[in-house]
Amino acid sequence: MTLSTLEDTGLTSVRRYAVLVICCASLLISVMDISIVNVALPAIRDGLGASTAGLQWTVDAYTLVLASFLLLAGSTADRFGRRRMFRLGLIVFGIGSLLCSLAPGIGWLIAARAVQAVGGTMLNPVAMAIVVGVFPDRAERARAIGIFGATAGLSLVLGPILGGALVDGLGWRSIFWVNLPIVVLAVIFTSLFVPESRAAHGRRFDPVGQLLVIFVLGGVVSAIIESEKHGWGTPFIVGLLVVAAVSAVALIAYERRRVEPLLELRLFRSVPFSSAVLIALFAYSGFGAFLFVTTLYLQSVRGLSALDAGLSLLPVGLLICVLSPLTGRVVGSHGPRWPLVVAGTALTLGAAASMTIGVSTPLPVILAIFLLFGVFLGTINPPIANSAVSGMPASMTGLAASLASVGRQTGTSLGVAIAGSIVGAKATTDPQAFVHAAHLVWWPIIAMGLVVLALALASTSRRALLTAQAV
Repeated sequence: MTLSTLEDTGLTSVRRYAVLVICCASLLISVMDISIVNVALPAIRDGLGASTAGLQWTVDAYTLVLASFLLLAGSTADRFGRRRMFRLGLIVFGIGSLLCSLAPGIGWLIAARAVQAVGGTMLNPVAMAIVVGVFPDRAERARAIGIFGATAGLSLVLGPILGGALVDGLGWRSIFWVNLPIVVLAVIFTSLFVPESRAAHGRRFDPVGQLLVIFVLGGVVSAIIESEKHGWGTPFIVGLLVVAAVSAVALIAYERRRVEPLLELRLFRSVPFSSAVLIALFAYSGFGAFLFVTTLYLQSVRGLSALDAGLSLLPVGLLICVLSPLTGRVVGSHGPRWPLVVAGTALTLGAAASMTIGVSTPLPVILAIFLLFGVFLGTINPPIANSAVSGMPASMTGLAASLASVGRQTGTSLGVAIAGSIVGAKATTDPQAFVHAAHLVWWPIIAMGLVVLALALASTSRRALLTAQAV
């Protein structure tokens, strides 16, 4: 038994699933905080006097920091120990949550969200690497990944429901209090049940690569969010895009020369792996835009309370609960092709159907349209997670899981940024103008669904699978 596997080789089935529950709990709070804030946005806007751009940054400060530092967290966990990083991540996440609940202004809230996200970077991909390590059997691992993926999808939808109840009952600050008891329990049980694991050979730190990743992601997301305020042709926005483009070129050139790069480019020679990252990017961009527009529509246009707006997404959550475990089993026995095809089709149809939603569309019709997004979320996570880590050497499972998570978080950030830049100030003014702007948001989501569908077919062909074997 090498150090690339778990140090404790005598894990019973009960302990393996205890570890899975702990990892899912950490995933629950870290992913839920992406969506729980969405339903609280109108209350935050009123309570702190925030602009639409401020609301976008409240969401994107979290997802952008997650995306920027996930690679560093994954490789660091592979080097110094996954349980150690996982436990540290829980503590930092808890501190960030407490700071969010105490924020006196929108700037302070955005900064506290960034602190929260620093802890979150040590949870999601590291938890995935831990799960992969404790389930060595391929079929059992696929089922575990299915449960893990179901938790990720369910967390995104549970956020608005739980957030709505908390905002209506206790105010928007309470959405951050709910994390604290879960963090405390998770830290205790991690120390008791999660065995330590690390890579056989720790990867060197890559500060230049890390800085370039921040410039790429930060430049693109900042340009989209600030475009409404400054205009696309202004020197500020053009400068941000130039910084992002130059940094992207420099990142690829620099990482290709490093012996142990932060961004392991050779993994992208595997078509299934690279497609999994791209699918995560486009899929979660679509979902981020959907969630941002939908929660504002339900409250600002339809006048629903935060709780009622959250409950409107309950059908999505129920479908995720039902479909994700089933999808995990399908992926384990038949591969990822058909779940990905179903997910891409459902996202495309859901966005197209949303084009019919107006100011007075009957709520049952809206809920029926939401079911398509539930099918999409219920079938997208397990094949992404499985394709990202399957076949990877044990020393790179943390890094591979991190890259897939980067795709998810970057996609969510871009989706919120795109939707917010299109909707703009209409989120708080004329309901009819908001609906018209929302219709413009659905067109890029339709395109994202079609890209997911195309990648699903291309990445599961015989030729694509041969590239994974070669890597």
